[in-house]
Amino acid sequence: MNLDFPLQIDPRGRTARSNDDAHIRDLIEQVLFTSPGERVNRPDFGTGLMQLVFAPASQELATATQFLVKGALQQWLGELILVQDVVVEATDSTLEVQVVYQINRTQENRLAQFSREVP
Repeated sequence: MNLDFPLQIDPRGRTARSNDDAHIRDLIEQVLFTSPGERVNRPDFGTGLMQLVFAPASQELATATQFLVKGALQQWLGELILVQDVVVEATDSTLEVQVVYQINRTQENRLAQFSREVP
């Protein structure tokens, strides 16, 4: 079992835990929504995805964003997952990300969807 993300307390008053599948999903979320430079000892960790919301929309930007996200996920989580597809959409002030991946240990396919309000 792994610590749950975000860190929280369970009903018993202990640190909440998550199973392996939920932990991998939590790790994907951390990579997606962490900006490079945000982590002191890992300045290149993350995607910078939240800043891309303010860029003018175009097919080129969408393609570049998909490659950026796939590359970051493979770099940081390549030992755990194989990224098969990434879809990123910005609608008004909401960023939606869909990641299709395979868990290396079990060879099972998963779909994770994330949504964030842009501040």
